[in-house]
Amino acid sequence: MDSDSRKSPNRFLFACLSLKSHPRFPPSTSKAPPPPSNSPLLRSLPMGADRISAVILDLDGTLLDTERATGGILEEFLARHGKALDAAMEEKRLGKMHKESAAAIVQDYGLPMTPDEFSEAIMPLFQERWPQAKALPGVNRLIKHLHNHGIPLALASNSIRKHIEMKISYQQGWKESFSVILGGDDVSHGKPSPDIFLEAAKRLGVDISKCLVIEDSLVGVRGAKAAGAEVVAIPSVQGQDENYSIANCLLHTLLEFQPELWGLPAFEDGLQSALPIEPLFIRGLGGEVVSYDGFSKIDITADTGSYEFIPHQVWGVFIGWANIEMHGIYKVVVYIGWDTSSGVAKRVILPYLIDHTERHKNERLHLVIVGYVRKLQNEGSTSMSEALGVFEEDVNIARAALDIPVFSLPTSSSLFVDAAFD
Repeated sequence: MDSDSRKSPNRFLFACLSLKSHPRFPPSTSKAPPPPSNSPLLRSLPMGADRISAVILDLDGTLLDTERATGGILEEFLARHGKALDAAMEEKRLGKMHKESAAAIVQDYGLPMTPDEFSEAIMPLFQERWPQAKALPGVNRLIKHLHNHGIPLALASNSIRKHIEMKISYQQGWKESFSVILGGDDVSHGKPSPDIFLEAAKRLGVDISKCLVIEDSLVGVRGAKAAGAEVVAIPSVQGQDENYSIANCLLHTLLEFQPELWGLPAFEDGLQSALPIEPLFIRGLGGEVVSYDGFSKIDITADTGSYEFIPHQVWGVFIGWANIEMHGIYKVVVYIGWDTSSGVAKRVILPYLIDHTERHKNERLHLVIVGYVRKLQNEGSTSMSEALGVFEEDVNIARAALDIPVFSLPTSSSLFVDAAFD
């Protein structure tokens, strides 16, 4: 499914209200402006220190980037039968039970087969790709953190149990971190029914009102709220925040999640005001390098790689390295967001080269992102320049942090360093 361009009346998504500055980030750059007083994101935010006792997590699109790993399979399958994929229609099926989706796909596209025959034909194609599905940014950190602090964890997915176990078997440490694993076939009704969340809470031995559910799909958010849980929504489809207004909190990425706001142990893993992350490689960018005082901005004019290489749930201010054709490798601050001002969600990437003051036109470059600094400033603003403006503090963080070995150019980046610009 092509979810890179989405129709939406929204302008720029904004993150959940931060009730206090995160201890890892300087107060001057970590505070976002509050949402309007009537914003649904202000409802039911946790106030008591003992608010949450357990966490229930969705799998596909919340923990695993399965959509990109399996992207194109349905489109190719339909093409073999002379059918064209309807991206908007498939978008509405996100998070639903496979059995339900299979029946609807056969009917909607008029496929010459039964739903069971469709499943038997397409499921092996998906299973071949599951080993390629990677954890979304911040996921391994969160699972390890909560498990190490003894917070009961449940995995609740509309996938059948057998498929869940196959998917998580490729992720180190996941299976043993969850006290409860439930699939759609373990309950009478899948999401958006509340059944799976109520059953998860029951097996955890925790009242559902003391459970925090983290979900990416609208059907999951609806089911969790119907069950009576607190809900954090991290949409895997951009430009639709109005649809998630029933959630207690809306984030762009798990990297923004602050467990202490929910009465959970706070993270304590930042270095030099930055968080090490698993490297994200972006190839196929082009643009003009514009010189500033002590650094240079790259105005991206060509982007053939970001949608392929980085998940949709990558938002915020990052640090890393840029390989500029004919000019070498530089430290970089990268601002990443989604612009929906035109009614179509488009990724925006704005890199700033550190200690580089030359001007170049028509440059080609690759990026590797190795650290997260903060969420975007003024994400609720209608102005992209306001949300993506460079801050001196970010430049200073990048300059210092990228000298620490954990943020150095990854050894796995030989393709990044030696990549041919062809």
